[in-house]
Amino acid sequence: MSNLRQQFIAFSVATGVLKFGQFTTKAGRQSPYFFNAGLFHDGATLGQLAQFYAQTLLDSGVEFDMLFGPAYKGITLASATAVALAAKGRDTAFAYNRKEAKDHGEGGTIVGAGLTGKVVIIDDVISAGTSVRESVAMIRAAGAEPAAVLIALDRMERGGKDGVLSPLSAVQEVSDTYGIPVISIANLEDLFGYLSADASLGEHREAVAAYRQQYGVV
Repeated sequence: MSNLRQQFIAFSVATGVLKFGQFTTKAGRQSPYFFNAGLFHDGATLGQLAQFYAQTLLDSGVEFDMLFGPAYKGITLASATAVALAAKGRDTAFAYNRKEAKDHGEGGTIVGAGLTGKVVIIDDVISAGTSVRESVAMIRAAGAEPAAVLIALDRMERGGKDGVLSPLSAVQEVSDTYGIPVISIANLEDLFGYLSADASLGEHREAVAAYRQQYGVV
C-alpha cells in the first residue's frame, strides 16, 4: 500500500466510517465490513477526506478541468474536494445536479459552473453504477467530456444478479462501458493489507479473505 492509502484506511476506521462485523449489502450478501461515507459528517473529517480525494486525483495524472458531484453525496464531496484542490494551488470549478429540475429562476438541473472541458465525476463508491451513467449522460449532453470517476473505496467485488456472478466488478464495468478510468483512494487490497499489518485484527482478516475469495475480482 502507498502511504496515502494506508492513512486513508486508518482514518476511515478511526472515524467509524469503515466498520467490521456482519453487514448485509444491497445485493443481499453478508459482508464482513461496511463503508459508509455519510459518516464523514463534521468539518474536520470532511476536510481531511477532501484532502485524500484531492491528492489522489493529482497523483493519478488524469487531465481535468472541473469536478462534478452527482446528487446527493457527490455534491458535498465535489465541493469539498474543490476547496482542497484550491489549497494545493489548483483552483478548480465544480458543478452538481438537482434530482428535480428547477422551474423558476435560472431553471435546469445543473448547479454551479457550466459543464465544459474534461470533467471528473466524484462519488463515494460505485455499486450499481446508476449515478455514473446519469452523470456521464449529463456531461456529454452539455458538450463536455467525462475524464474519470473518483471514488473513496473500491470494494473490488463481482457484480451479478439472480445468483449468477459477473466476471467484472461494478468499477470494471463502468470503466469498460464508458472508456474512462475509475480512480479510488483505496481498495479491497489496501483494506486487506491494513488488516494483515495488525495481529489483533486476525478475526476480521480471515473473514475478509473468505469474502474476497467468494466475491472478489482478480
